[in-house]
Amino acid sequence: MLTDSHCHLDYFEGGELEAVVARAGEAGVARLITIGTTMAQGETVKAIADRFPQVFATVGVHPMQAGNAPIPTVEAIIALADHPKVVGIGESGLDYHYDTAPPEVQAESFRRHIRAAQRTGLPLVIHAREADDDIAAILREEREAGGDFAALLHCFSSTRALAETVVADGGYVSFSGILTFPKSNDIREVAASLPRDRILVETDSPYLAPVPYRGKRCEPAYVATTAEVLAKTLGMEVPALIELTGRNTRNLFNKIS
Repeated sequence: MLTDSHCHLDYFEGGELEAVVARAGEAGVARLITIGTTMAQGETVKAIADRFPQVFATVGVHPMQAGNAPIPTVEAIIALADHPKVVGIGESGLDYHYDTAPPEVQAESFRRHIRAAQRTGLPLVIHAREADDDIAAILREEREAGGDFAALLHCFSSTRALAETVVADGGYVSFSGILTFPKSNDIREVAASLPRDRILVETDSPYLAPVPYRGKRCEPAYVATTAEVLAKTLGMEVPALIELTGRNTRNLFNKIS
């Protein structure tokens, strides 16, 4: 069962959302996980998940939003996650590409999300951009201090070293439409090198539409196109890749049946 493991359905408004979810189903996308980016928006993604049986949600604060409000306490994140269709914590992490939040604020927010994942047993969805070394250090420090936690490095565009670090600690790596871009040979090489039982697929819609839709607004239906490229990259038939990534998704987000 093909799953879009990371999308932002709250960007699609009104009746448009119904159409977007319907098109995903027509493309063979059986499950969608809509992602939280602020504490207030967490209520929105939970409401969307409640509307559609095939939609699940995560809750948390995106690192680019970390400076826009007080950093939530671990307890507040846990309370927001207390919902039958919330299957993960995040997305949280570090993003040094834009100067939207001080690095120390992002780091503290990231650490609190990790601790919420440790306490709830829900997997952590990691956003990483131009901050690989600091992310690896924080993951290591928090694991040593508070114990293991499941994790997903989403929308992979980082170094091989970070992917291998996450996988070595029992985590997963998800590939978006970036995988299909002509200049993404290095990303395809990393995908081919990872253990197959640690690979997921996503859109990160409405961003990063895969080829041949690049430049258009992305939507969850397009995860089928990325899955085709990922299958080719791994030397697999598409149905086998769909089965593999579906199984991996359920193993990670174990509240999804």
